[in-house]
This record gives sequence, C-alpha cells and structure tokens, in this order.
Amino acid sequence: MPNVEKVSIALTPEMAMVVRQAVDSGDYASNSEIVREALRDWKLKRALQQQEIEELRRFWHEGLHSGVSRFAGIMDLKAEARRRFEAQNPQES
Repeated sequence: MPNVEKVSIALTPEMAMVVRQAVDSGDYASNSEIVREALRDWKLKRALQQQEIEELRRFWHEGLHSGVSRFAGIMDLKAEARRRFEAQNPQES
C-alpha cells in the first residue's frame, strides 16, 4: 500500500474488543482494514448529510420566495397538516 501514514488511535475497551473479534473471526485481515472501512463509511455518511443540509437550505429558500402563505397562522398550518396525515393514515387516527 503506497503512501501510508501510520497513526495511533485510542479506543474504549469495548470497541477494541469488537475490532479484535472482527479480525479473529476472519471478517477482516487487520485492525487497519477495519479502521479504513469505518473511515470510508464515515466519509460517505458525511457527504450524504451535507447533501441533505443543502436540500433543506434549498427548500427553505424556495419557501421564502414562494409568496404569502395561504394559512393565517401556525394553528391553521398544523390543522391542515393533521388533516392531510389523517387522510393518508386513517388507521392511525
């Protein structure tokens, strides 16, 4: 593996035991392999979170620029949301 930098990490005893068990069971070849996979998963999770944040921002801006609300206030909005939920989920009402 070219260009590898060795780092030291600290794990709780429980996490260290999980890592050892994964290697001992043959699921992974080494502790490093587990950490690399965990970091790949973490990077993917972070990227998905960032996409969700951007989508929420886009929705927020679209809402702000969509004009005046047809609801007089928050209570009217909640009542409409409740009505729609009950229409879609009659057994949960």
